[in-house]
Amino acid sequence: MSLLPSKVRVVEVGPRDGLQNQSIQVPTATKLAWIGRLARAGLREIEVTSFVRPDRIPQLADAVEVAAALPEIEGTLYSALVPNQRGLKSARSAGIDRIALFTAASETFCQKNINASIAESIERFRVLLHSVPDEKLWVRAYVSTCFGCPYEGVISPDAVVAVCRDLLALGIDELAISDTIGVATPADIDRVLDALSTLPTLDVPKQVALHLHDTRGTALVNVYAALERGISIFDAAAGGLGGCPYAPGASGNLATEDLIYLLDGLGIETGVDLAALTESSLWFERELGTPLPGRVLGAARGS
Repeated sequence: MSLLPSKVRVVEVGPRDGLQNQSIQVPTATKLAWIGRLARAGLREIEVTSFVRPDRIPQLADAVEVAAALPEIEGTLYSALVPNQRGLKSARSAGIDRIALFTAASETFCQKNINASIAESIERFRVLLHSVPDEKLWVRAYVSTCFGCPYEGVISPDAVVAVCRDLLALGIDELAISDTIGVATPADIDRVLDALSTLPTLDVPKQVALHLHDTRGTALVNVYAALERGISIFDAAAGGLGGCPYAPGASGNLATEDLIYLLDGLGIETGVDLAALTESSLWFERELGTPLPGRVLGAARGS
């Protein structure tokens, strides 16, 4: 226990990654009310939307409206995914100065998701970041399919390292190493972290976040394996919302409540009030009209 981190940063991705695959159109006012509830529950880093083309992800077509009306809650940091310069310009105009970019460790997945090769995605990022040289942006890069791909199968840790090396050369602040289809086990977590530890310019405990999906029920054991390696940044989505429109069979993200329950039990500080978070998710599932899959949420609901 003494070797585990004393504090963990939880990055709430429900309003973006959680909602992007939902068929039920959520009103802008409901999204904003939910984000406020999440922040008041103690979640201090929330990814609120994505500035993508409305026809690509209709659920996030109101990105500008959401970003421009975010609740002002002291200490809360909001971020958004941006796919290109147009998206960056819209995000900056709405006051967003923490952005996320997206690529993959699988060539096929990258092509199907953003219609570009991995090399092309890196070059797009280079151009995008060079377009704002005088502005200080905090930049996270998602590296998808780091453990497995729905099209290519198992992904080599060397492929993950190659992408991350190129991203670090651009000055990326944080890497979100993603188990997009939820296939990883603790042994896979160790292999990828071992490989990333060979990068001399990467401070693994401070710059690597894990973005886990719970498709096969292994997300929490993977969290524990990563904690043992000193990882202290984890993504999660309230209620276990999520799934990827470009990853057939991928189910929801690791539920934030499940993550907080584990961390609370280990005595690891998060700043999140589990009871308030659970009530927020129960409220949101009533708004959606459908139960959310998180296990802690199910226990609170009595089902």
